[in-house]
Amino acid sequence: MRTWMRWAALALLGLSAGCATRQAREPAPALEGQAAQAAAVAQRARAEVLRNAGPWSFGGRVAIQKAGKGGSGRIDWRHDRQGGDVMSLSAPVTRQSWQLTVEPDGAGRLDGLEGGPRSGPDAEVLLQEATQWDIPVRALADWVQGVAAPDLGQADIQYGADGLPQRIEQGGWRIDYPAWRQDAVTGQALPARIESVRGDATVRLLVDDWQWLP
Repeated sequence: MRTWMRWAALALLGLSAGCATRQAREPAPALEGQAAQAAAVAQRARAEVLRNAGPWSFGGRVAIQKAGKGGSGRIDWRHDRQGGDVMSLSAPVTRQSWQLTVEPDGAGRLDGLEGGPRSGPDAEVLLQEATQWDIPVRALADWVQGVAAPDLGQADIQYGADGLPQRIEQGGWRIDYPAWRQDAVTGQALPARIESVRGDATVRLLVDDWQWLP
């Protein structure tokens, strides 16, 4: 465990200082009134299109902090048609990596640990116990598309002047969307950058490439 914790603290360093330390810009005033209502209608339509677009994968960079400790690395994420996820994280400096597999029922398996893989009925609890990282894995699979997580209850969404979500507050997390990109396949906007914060836990994602899978 101690060896793993040392790796967790150090192995992710050195990829993208900007991803780990750049402060989010103060968002422009959120839409209100009829403009916000129109944006909410468009958001529901966008979410439906993305929900029906099929399984996906993306590659990018992630920065994780908990109580002021953490680092950054490469992330590759695959979401299958049944709702399962495989998230791989690698540290380019040390060339170490781990992989979290999440079943549709929320159970998980974590590979890459000293002493062999571990499994448990809750993937997020499994990950936190092994690494001390607070990562909302199942919700993040929705937030990375800029939509609320249906299994996490009520969400408060604020919309920017472009009609896209600039902030989602859900399950105690605040998710900010400083940058978007246009998806050529669906014609919908997808987040290029996601910044999630809850208490002393922060998860930042930079999406380099997105693919819809057959």
